[in-house]
Amino acid sequence: MLHVAPSLGLGGTEKVMQTFVCNLDRSRFRAYVFSPHDGPRGRLLRKAGIETHVGTDLLGLLRKIRPQIVHLHRAGWPEPGALRPFRLAGVPVLVETNVFGHHDPSPDGKLIDRHIFVSRFCAERFEKINSIPAVPPKYSFLYNPVDTDFFQESCPAGRNFPTNTFGRISRADKGKWSRLAYDFLPSLKALVDEGVLPSFSYRIIGGIPEVINFVSENRLAKLVQFLPPILTDAEISGFMNSISFLAHANDTGESFGLVIAEAMAAGLPVITHPSEGLRDNAQLELVDNGRTGIVARNTREYAEAVRFLLTHPEEAKTMGENGREKAQKQFRAQDIVRTLENIYVELLELKQKTTAP
Repeated sequence: MLHVAPSLGLGGTEKVMQTFVCNLDRSRFRAYVFSPHDGPRGRLLRKAGIETHVGTDLLGLLRKIRPQIVHLHRAGWPEPGALRPFRLAGVPVLVETNVFGHHDPSPDGKLIDRHIFVSRFCAERFEKINSIPAVPPKYSFLYNPVDTDFFQESCPAGRNFPTNTFGRISRADKGKWSRLAYDFLPSLKALVDEGVLPSFSYRIIGGIPEVINFVSENRLAKLVQFLPPILTDAEISGFMNSISFLAHANDTGESFGLVIAEAMAAGLPVITHPSEGLRDNAQLELVDNGRTGIVARNTREYAEAVRFLLTHPEEAKTMGENGREKAQKQFRAQDIVRTLENIYVELLELKQKTTAP
């Protein structure tokens, strides 16, 4: 089988693909990976013994390895010409992880045997917008996989959480930010200056120029620490062990929210916020307000949520362990991948029945 991703870079889409491929039962599936662009995940895949192919000749690769199954990782919307190689190669089964829950009504879009949404939210929004039931055999939803076993071992329950320290992690991309993630800082700094709130440390991976300038202009440098990007689960768990809760905010919302799920797997509560209208809102599917974290609707509520978790460490730990339990039940990589393997087999058998003479 062949997994196809837009790149092998740092993004969550690429990480999900990597987790799927590396957890497949190798006694049943031989997996290859193709992408037009190499990157750090390519190195990790090759280190794990996964054969990767980088370049532009997708059709040539399809004709060479003749996969029974191709699994695409893409946004879901029409991409003119992108599916043509699979039609020309006569790929038996074509699956897509539909990252953003979009609809592809193009003729080539009909080639896809199963559209897999990454959250219940995406499936329900797809139904609402397109009046198409998101049900098998054409549609289903499957949460993105998280190595909860690894996070359980690396971020064990009962560990000592850093005092007055919280963090945020994303790519250094403006589209991954909301002002909620930093507008709360001046009001909390005032409480620190007045002696009402102890000094704190906000650790940020993925800082963008607007945020860096905001911190400088508001004299927040003593409270905020900008850190370099990280890649592996070992590095992520190290970061999660350095904070006591995750501060999430993204104006576009989340179709799943991989960093949120990883923080939950590490036993951390999460602060997040609702998205407006039909924007991605799966962050509210992950974070249960008051149980696994706090949902804040505006800057004032976000500041109150940060203050509460800073000053109520026992309640924060309880929320974190509730989140860990949810993550283990719903996002465990090995369980998710076994379900995916069953989908592959089901589609192959269905295709064989429908094409039999």
